[in-house]
Amino acid sequence: MKNNKNTKSDLKTVKAVNKSVRSSIRKLSPLLKSIVGKKAGEAIRDLTFSEKRISRDIKKTISSAVANAENNYQYDIDKLVIKEAYCGKQIIMKRFRARAKGRAAPIMKPYSNVTIILSEKSQELK
Repeated sequence: MKNNKNTKSDLKTVKAVNKSVRSSIRKLSPLLKSIVGKKAGEAIRDLTFSEKRISRDIKKTISSAVANAENNYQYDIDKLVIKEAYCGKQIIMKRFRARAKGRAAPIMKPYSNVTIILSEKSQELK
């Protein structure tokens, strides 16, 4: 469970979850680690120029979190920082490919959940 020490900082967080992203967590994790701690605008810019296919889905999730912060909590979007970004496993679609001599080779198609947590950077952190 969460510690209740930082109740004031918890009030300033906004979350967006993208479920059923068609990628494995092994491919998602390096991209998510690279954007933690950056401003939301910088992270979107970096993901725009990334060559990875999955960066588009991560960019959509960040944009959704920014929209949540702006519309639901009236936060200043220029002060939003990515506090946490993580992914988790979901289902794995299992298919097979026919091979020689009547054998079958498995094909695993993993899905993941992407969670982005934004916080409003206060004057104290500067």
